[in-house]
Amino acid sequence: MAGHEQTRRRGIVGRALGWCFRILIGLAVVLALGLLIFRFMPAPSTLMLARWLTLQPVERQWVPLTQISPALIRAVIAAEDQRFCSHSGVDWIELNAVLDDEDGPSRGASTLTMQTAKNVFLWPGRSYLRKALEIPLALAIDFAWPKQRIIEVYLNVAEWGDGVFGAEAAAQRHFRKPAARLNTGEAARLAGALPNPILRNPAKPSRGLQSASGRIQRRTAQLGSLGDCAVPSGMKDVD
Repeated sequence: MAGHEQTRRRGIVGRALGWCFRILIGLAVVLALGLLIFRFMPAPSTLMLARWLTLQPVERQWVPLTQISPALIRAVIAAEDQRFCSHSGVDWIELNAVLDDEDGPSRGASTLTMQTAKNVFLWPGRSYLRKALEIPLALAIDFAWPKQRIIEVYLNVAEWGDGVFGAEAAAQRHFRKPAARLNTGEAARLAGALPNPILRNPAKPSRGLQSASGRIQRRTAQLGSLGDCAVPSGMKDVD
């Protein structure tokens, strides 16, 4: 009887491991298909999908990177991920600095690629599991997509207000102009609103957002050519 019971338990464990393996393979296939499809097709964010499923309004008009002001591209890089052009999806220098903080992690270390992984493939909200998944996903995205595609997807799924997604919808909502016509000041205010897009209004910036905008403009000037990998050739800033 004891031997029969052990055999039965091993069979249950084996079947469970088999199902886990199949699930992992299935997730890997889905991810590979997603990376292939969204390399060329407009990508929704999981937050957008959740709003559609709950019948909440969504403002988003997908535009190619050539129709987004270089000022916004550089401002977002300066604000969120200054080593975007040099890392492979994960900024290990910044990540190690956060982990080595004696007072514990008090800031994030998410690159634009990691944020794109979160927005397109993962769920909203904070958790250690989601953060752990962001790292391999970001490495896969950086391997599968060029830098300009990563920033293009990011700028088309980023949230800039309640139900407002993407640079074009944000530019139209806050400045009554297309994203291609954003100047450096407007771009810096949009980039400064990203950490809290629901409470920060780029059209009517608070003192805090004005201060953040000033810092971003200074960082953008210091960035120099380090952000050029994300800007399509021949594009110029709007005066």
